[in-house]
Amino acid sequence: MQLTLDDSGLATDLPRPENAHDEVQQVPYRPVQFRDDDLPTALERSAAWLRAAQQWLGEPLDVIAVHLDYDDSAGAPYYEVKLLCNEEDLAGAPLAVQRAGADDAPPGL
Repeated sequence: MQLTLDDSGLATDLPRPENAHDEVQQVPYRPVQFRDDDLPTALERSAAWLRAAQQWLGEPLDVIAVHLDYDDSAGAPYYEVKLLCNEEDLAGAPLAVQRAGADDAPPGL
């Protein structure tokens, strides 16, 4: 099964965080970062993204840690919430395994 990845190694159809301050970062256990001056808002956006990514993947996303930090530099959003996610999940590897298994199923199933 061929994975369709972008230049950073993520599945092209993986849901991306919607806010301009949020991003999927580098490997290993690629942090997905949500930044805001309001902590509940950052947490809500991280939860919404996690739900969308798990729905896309069809199984729970492998999150090894949730990291909370702050950035007090001028002009930066204060809170940083990071979900440390398995890069294979973000690349869609479980989807490829599921699809490969479906290709091996007898016709009509």
